[in-house]
Amino acid sequence: MDKLVTLFEKLRLPLSRLIAASILFSIFTTDSLWARHDPVIGALLLFFGIVLASIGAFGRMWCSLFIGGYKNNRLVTAGPYSISRNPLYVFSLIGVTGVGLSTETLFFPGVFLLIFAIYYPFVIKSEEKRLERFFTGDMTRYKKRVPAFFPKFSLYQEPDEYTTRPATYRFHMLNALWFVWLIGIIQLALAMRETGLIPHFWSVY
Repeated sequence: MDKLVTLFEKLRLPLSRLIAASILFSIFTTDSLWARHDPVIGALLLFFGIVLASIGAFGRMWCSLFIGGYKNNRLVTAGPYSISRNPLYVFSLIGVTGVGLSTETLFFPGVFLLIFAIYYPFVIKSEEKRLERFFTGDMTRYKKRVPAFFPKFSLYQEPDEYTTRPATYRFHMLNALWFVWLIGIIQLALAMRETGLIPHFWSVY
């Protein structure tokens, strides 16, 4: 597993770009059979997609409020980090599921969940190895107390006051909004397909 993690660290950026480009191409060239044959289901999928993408965006902003600017010089264990060691990825999963549903298909959310299940364990393992090098004892105790992914809400704690870095938080906040912006882009692509401006190569539910 450690060798795979090391290899993943080397390939992470080009692999991420390849996956993102492949997914965007597929979304832009795929038609929704739900939207064509049952508009009500298509509309419901879009609605729940917007809800989940909004939760994902808000959650990532919340996480960034605590982690922004402290990622490499402090072990953050407050707020969302008190209930999950990787809340950013929890909310990313919720957000990408929402983006997938906004295609008005069940196919793309399924693909996103599969990619997440394969890809992100390596991301989490890689980042926790780095944190263990920086914060050996503290990280060991943190891992024993707080689950790696699925939140344990009974552990939640936050301080009355917390110092953050506005410029860093603003940057992460804008990044989090991509979940919502992607839905707009997907809906624009859907409209362009319907008017024949861009082709579609296959259709899925």
